[in-house]
Amino acid sequence: MSKSPKSIRGMHDITPDTSHAWRAFEHTVSSILDRYGYREIRMPIVEHTALFKRSIGEVTDIVEKEMYTFEDRNGDSLTLRPEGTAGCVRACIQHGLLHNQQQRLWYQGPMFRHERPQKGRYRQFHQVGVETFGIAGPEAEAELIAMTARLWKTLGVSEVELQLNTLGSPAARQHYRDQLVAYFSAHESELDDDSRRRLQSNPLRILDSKNPDLQALIAAAPAIDASLDEASRQHFADLRAMLDAMDIPYVINPRLVRGLDYYTRTVFEWVTTRLGAQGTICAGGRYDGLVEQLGGRATPAAGFAMGVERLLELLNELGGSATPPAPHAYLVLAGENTLQAGYALAERLRNDLPALRLQVNLGGGSFKAQFKRADKSGAEVALVIGEDELANGQIVIKALRGEEPAQASHDYESARAKLAQVIDDEGKH
Repeated sequence: MSKSPKSIRGMHDITPDTSHAWRAFEHTVSSILDRYGYREIRMPIVEHTALFKRSIGEVTDIVEKEMYTFEDRNGDSLTLRPEGTAGCVRACIQHGLLHNQQQRLWYQGPMFRHERPQKGRYRQFHQVGVETFGIAGPEAEAELIAMTARLWKTLGVSEVELQLNTLGSPAARQHYRDQLVAYFSAHESELDDDSRRRLQSNPLRILDSKNPDLQALIAAAPAIDASLDEASRQHFADLRAMLDAMDIPYVINPRLVRGLDYYTRTVFEWVTTRLGAQGTICAGGRYDGLVEQLGGRATPAAGFAMGVERLLELLNELGGSATPPAPHAYLVLAGENTLQAGYALAERLRNDLPALRLQVNLGGGSFKAQFKRADKSGAEVALVIGEDELANGQIVIKALRGEEPAQASHDYESARAKLAQVIDDEGKH
C-alpha cells in the first residue's frame, strides 16, 4: 500500500485551528496601513530569474544557493520569488507608477527560499512588505518605523528592540567594503568556510555571522562611521531626531547590515530574544539605487518586510495569539419536514442580524447527537425546531452556556431579539 502524500519539507499547511490567527493578524496590519495612506499591490509569485540576479546580487546566498529556479516550456528561466521588493519595483516601473510621483505601497504573500528548515525559518514563508517611492528625506524611514511601532502596540507585542545603522552612500559603502576585505583577508585563517566564501563577494555579511568563534574578530573590525559621507551622517541624525520626537526608543548597532546588495543609508531591524537565534521579526531600510538598477529612472525608495510566521510565533510566546470565534447560535433541526423551514429561518436571521454567526446542523442526527455538536461548536445558544415546534410556529431557545432555562418562543421577533442580545453581550466583553 502506498504511503499517503505529505507536504514538502519546509512548506506547511495552515490548518483551521491556526488560520484565524493569520486572518486577525492580516486584518490588523491592513487596518494600520490604511490609516497611514498605504495602498495594496499584488504581484505574481513567479518572476524572471534575471530580476533577482540584478536586484539582490548574483553573489549573495539567496541567488547562489536558496532560490527555486526552473526553466519553463519556452526555455525561460523563472524563479519563485525569494523576496518582494524586486517584484514590487518591477511592477511599478512596468505600470508607470513612479515617474514624478510618490507611492506608498504594501503587499503580502508567500516567498520561497531553499534553506534548512528550523524554528522561524521555512522554505515557503510569508511576508508583509511595505515600500515607499519618491521620498528622499528621512521622514520616509521615520514613518515606516512609526507604523511598525504602532503595529507592535496594537498586537500587544512586547520585548522587541529597534536597532538602527547607516551604510552611507554607495561610494561610502564601497570604501567600507574595501576596508573590510583588507581586514578580514589579514585574518583569513581565523574565518569559517561561510565567511571565507563571502570575503570577496559580500564581506559586509561577515559582520552578520552568528558563529560565536568569530565574535571577537568581528568586534575588532573597522566601523563604518569613518567611511560615511556628510550627507548620510545628516540623514541619519535627522532620522534619529524624528524618532526621539515620537518617543520611539532605538539602539545604534554599528554591525547591522542587510543581506541584500541594494541597501544604502538607513538600515533597521526589530529584534526579540524570545525566538532564539532567529530573532529578527521585521527588517528594512533605504534603497535609493534599486529602481534605476532595474531600468527605471533614479527614484528614492525605502521599505521593510516582516515575517508572518515569526510574528505569530512571538504572539504565541506572549499569549496574544487570536483564537477562532465560536458561533453565536447553533440551529438544531429534528424531523423530516424541518429542513426547509430551518434554512429559511437561518437566512432570514442572517439578513436581519449581519453580525450573527449562525451554524446550521447538517447531516441529520438525533436531538442528542445534534446537541452534542451544538455544544462542541462553542455556541452560546441553540435554536431548536422539531416537528411540534414547526406545527405550532415555535422556536425553542436553549442556553448552552450558563443556567438559563429553555424558552418556547412563539414568534420570530423574540428569537431575533434574543440573538441580538447575545451579539451585544459579546461586544461588551
